[in-house]
Amino acid sequence: MISYGCYAQDHPSLTMTIDGVKNIRNSLGTVDLFDKAVSEKMAIVDAEIELGILVPIPKDMAGGYTHERHKRNFFILQDAGNLYQITGDVKYAQYIKDYLIAYAKMYPTLPLHPTNKSYATGKIFWQCLNDANWLVYVSQAYDCIYDYLSKEDRDYLEKDLFKPFANFLSIENPQFFNRIHNHSTWANAAVGMIGIVMRDQELIDRSLYGLPIKEDNDLAKDNDGGFIYEKGMSKAGFLAQLDNSFAPDGYFTEGPYYLRYAIFPFLMFSKAIDSNIPDLDIMNYRDGILQKAVYTLINQTDANGEFFPINDAQKGMSWNARELVTAVNFMYDFNPQNTALLSLAEKQGKVLIDATGYKVAQAIKEGKATQFLQTSAIYGDGKNGDEGGVGIMRHGDNCLVVKFSAQGMGHGHFDKLSYSYYDNTGEVIQDYGAARWVNIDQKGGGRYLPENKTFAKQTIAHNTVVINEVSHYEANIEKGEAHHPDLFFSDISESDVQVISTKDSNAYQGSDLHRTIFMIKESESDNPIIVDFFKVNATNKQKYDLPTWFHGHLLSTSFGYTKELTNLSTIGNKYGYQHIWKEASSTQDQGNAKITWLHKDKFYTMTSSVELGDEIILGRGGANDPNYNLRPDPVIIHRKKEKSNILYLSVIESHGTYNAISEIPLNPFSSIQEVTILQDTKEYTIANVRTKNQDLVFAISNLNNEHTQSHQVEIGGKIIEWMGPFTLNKKTIKE
Repeated sequence: MISYGCYAQDHPSLTMTIDGVKNIRNSLGTVDLFDKAVSEKMAIVDAEIELGILVPIPKDMAGGYTHERHKRNFFILQDAGNLYQITGDVKYAQYIKDYLIAYAKMYPTLPLHPTNKSYATGKIFWQCLNDANWLVYVSQAYDCIYDYLSKEDRDYLEKDLFKPFANFLSIENPQFFNRIHNHSTWANAAVGMIGIVMRDQELIDRSLYGLPIKEDNDLAKDNDGGFIYEKGMSKAGFLAQLDNSFAPDGYFTEGPYYLRYAIFPFLMFSKAIDSNIPDLDIMNYRDGILQKAVYTLINQTDANGEFFPINDAQKGMSWNARELVTAVNFMYDFNPQNTALLSLAEKQGKVLIDATGYKVAQAIKEGKATQFLQTSAIYGDGKNGDEGGVGIMRHGDNCLVVKFSAQGMGHGHFDKLSYSYYDNTGEVIQDYGAARWVNIDQKGGGRYLPENKTFAKQTIAHNTVVINEVSHYEANIEKGEAHHPDLFFSDISESDVQVISTKDSNAYQGSDLHRTIFMIKESESDNPIIVDFFKVNATNKQKYDLPTWFHGHLLSTSFGYTKELTNLSTIGNKYGYQHIWKEASSTQDQGNAKITWLHKDKFYTMTSSVELGDEIILGRGGANDPNYNLRPDPVIIHRKKEKSNILYLSVIESHGTYNAISEIPLNPFSSIQEVTILQDTKEYTIANVRTKNQDLVFAISNLNNEHTQSHQVEIGGKIIEWMGPFTLNKKTIKE
């Protein structure tokens, strides 16, 4: 345990420092991007000062007046503190003092929030999580005016506000403070940051190392269905978060949306630790895990910078979020050799009004920015990186994400071996994300809606196989947490031929799932094609559904279908099926099924191999949704009945554009002529994809993934030979 006291510096000492403030003051008015940020913040804070001190008695959920007012207060107070340090204008310090005094008068009188809808109910907000947000931000404001206040003022604020606040978040709510979870990261950072400002060693130690772990911790769950404590949990606190929340490569088990949220307290507290407890060397802790986390997070975005909506995630969140502005500024300050971060800052168009933001703005002014490149990657999941993971294949603006991760705790979805596909328009084949309207009071107070559990988390809401209309692990989080898929093989080294192959044998008892997805760039096509093999071996005959949730308007199919014109029914009764309308269906003959749609003036076609008796269902979300909580998204479901061992093979191609002004379509028809399964056994899968100009013959080893293993398969009297787990042959099959 490292002591804080001997390293303490004068105030400010959290994210603002004395030296940093001096540098800013000496150069104020000379760096346009930074000066613009300061001016914008001054206008906002000055307008708030005119409104006076607004500290309403808490009563509302997220989106309601009292929630949003207190939330705005902590943002404004942080900015006011920085402005006081930068400008020296005492009106900002006095404004913060008046607010803190008002909170100190109110806080001792507050009961628990009247909503009482959280596993850890807050006081100022409906959940302790938001109370912790408040303290993370307000501790910075207090730090900035610490020396402006009299000792009497400080003693009063610490006695009636800050120390009770920190104790409430920790000692009075151990089920909130002692978790390994993004919630607890905020709590640990809040207690630690106010502890540093107050020079309170007890609070600092509590934040770093947690409260004592009780041997009899039960497996109670939070509001999202996740376990509050892990089995065998032995450590808590901020360092335990760093030890257990990330894979060694920086992947965050709850997914990028929640790391975007959690990265702020991770970095804010780390900055404070770095300034005050340098011997901890926090930015290099666990081989620089926070540095890796930031870069991994930034890379989990599409061409437009929007995060992949893995697990519970609201779509549209991007690297323009305030948390990512913080991450870019902090990481460049820590490692100014990474000039690619500057190009991200240019895209964001804003910087923090602190020393890190000034450093970024100055470097941009000096022309140091270099291009930031998103890359193909395979990230492990779990603290040791051995609990599945997430794979990303990229070619230009095209991006395919393969999810074979662990459950992701309470925010996880039952979507083993699912995928999503993006191009320059954004999502093409989508991950639903969460059924939630964050901070919109009319939608359940901004909380997760009932349909999040009944639909968004369910397997049928994702692009992966469902067996017998039952979700993976029977939608049981405890079962999901006990297992994970595995990477079978991958090759993302060459951009023109990339592949990720994954397996799972626990989502369904007695069924082995194996998915292999290729991203192939051919000269005859402007965009890569996606070739998807989904194989299931089972002990019993079952019903299989493979949904494809696409964005766009259906244009044509290669098959006839029966469309429901007046009386819609759902495709099932539970596990999410009850939320999907059956709009049309078609029983297939042997051969191929083609479906073409238009989305944002681009044409897409999916060509699938079908067997006699297969059914194609055209569906749409939104059934049994009385409050319009779900999006009415279209879905294609490929159903196979009464089969044990099956193989789905489909190819998706983006192949043309439409100009609404000239009213001219270009290349509206797919170049894929035919897809054929040549052989599918326990050992090997061989298939041919015929384009206009060539045959693409894929050969996959289903059992042996060794790269040095040679293989030989006879197809129609011809021999295919290759080395390693797969091959793609664009030539004539060998005699």
